[in-house]
Amino acid sequence: MDAGLIARFAAIVGDGHALTDAAATLPYRTEWRGLYEGRTPLVLRPGSTAEVSAILALANGTRTPVVPQSGNSGLVGGQMPHDGEMVLSLDRLRSIRGVDPRGNTMIVEAGVVLADAQDAADAVDRRLPLTLPSERWCRIGGNIATNAGGTAVIAYGSTRANVLGLEVVLADGRVWDGLRTLRKDNAGYDLKQVFIGSEGTLGIVTAAVLRLVPKPRAEIVALAGLRIPEDALELRAAVTDAFGPLVTACELMPRFALDLVLRHVPGSRDPLAAAHDWYVLIEVASGGEPEALRREVEDALAAAVAGGFVTDALVAVDAAEAAAFWAIRHALSEVQKHEGGSIKHDVSVPIEAIPAFLARASEAVLALIPGARPMPFGHLGDGNIHFNVSQPARGDKAAFLGRWAEVNAAVHAVVADFGGSIAAEHGIGFMKRDLLPTVRSPLEIELMRSLKHAFDPRGILNPGKVLA
Repeated sequence: MDAGLIARFAAIVGDGHALTDAAATLPYRTEWRGLYEGRTPLVLRPGSTAEVSAILALANGTRTPVVPQSGNSGLVGGQMPHDGEMVLSLDRLRSIRGVDPRGNTMIVEAGVVLADAQDAADAVDRRLPLTLPSERWCRIGGNIATNAGGTAVIAYGSTRANVLGLEVVLADGRVWDGLRTLRKDNAGYDLKQVFIGSEGTLGIVTAAVLRLVPKPRAEIVALAGLRIPEDALELRAAVTDAFGPLVTACELMPRFALDLVLRHVPGSRDPLAAAHDWYVLIEVASGGEPEALRREVEDALAAAVAGGFVTDALVAVDAAEAAAFWAIRHALSEVQKHEGGSIKHDVSVPIEAIPAFLARASEAVLALIPGARPMPFGHLGDGNIHFNVSQPARGDKAAFLGRWAEVNAAVHAVVADFGGSIAAEHGIGFMKRDLLPTVRSPLEIELMRSLKHAFDPRGILNPGKVLA
């Protein structure tokens, strides 16, 4: 980009929101885990949909590639300017345009932090069902672009199940106003679903209508200790049989994960009296009386202990203890940093295949790298496992990370054998772009390319992501 073009873009947002200095652009071109550091001549921070529209109109006319970014918390490099593209940050689009508790909807802009949207719903006695460990810094635009999942999918579905309407700026700068609050609308194609999960390659989401649900009066959180993953499936079946859609979370964790939390998170403690090989965190929520629900959960867990598939269990006595249980789960990605290199996998398999998948994937990894420390955890409720692998203790971090592709290939081969997915909730982005043709048929890739060409014929939107 020459100085003249940079000046034209800067004039749209004002010089104070057009960043060119290397120090100022660093937060926008550095991935939070340190895997990628991109390069960009310009970061633009528009303050309105109209400014986003003007930017894309100019970018399309000058064939200037644009990487959209909101919270920069993505996990597959889709938000990074890998090849010197201009970054369009949505972090100033922070308005909550409206909350309708009677209609159970809210309209928010793409730069709103997820936790702030949750707080706005809570203020009117409603819940925004999307719940993520990164909710204090991730933003709505990125959640929609990646179709983020999270811990409550078992009850409420992923992001796309909670979006009723969108406002999207197209590649040529035109604005599609699809901010509809309708639950039923069969008038033609459901265009919003095209943009959800498209990772900024088809258009830039600037605002959304999100679904709210009544705020539960009772939320009971429990932690169970088990011997083997097969027991976790028995427990999952027992609690879903007992509570059905009231189960809002069912999370699986190995002992190694808890050990890392105890080692690296100050103030953390082991919740159960003895160590267990596996743990399941359960949350059940309802509009009934808290004490009645607590007794029902305690009875269900007592039956699981009597049945032999739970060794020990503890129901949180209050909100503080429930938060402490959740803090363990939410810390799992972060604590791995303290153990050196970690190779990540965001995969899903059929729920009944989880124990066999864990065994075979661990065996495959250890055959490649003896001493590696598998740390699989995640959403037992929907089959999404984060099969992360920490480097061998006292091993060489660079050498370990250098085998990322090799370890990915081994784990993904096991996933394929079970008919699973290599991208359960984080997306494809840049990291998995070249893997996509190995798990999608030629016809599917052809259809995806057709969509890309139809919505972005000049290829300016997040080039090199999702599709090569």
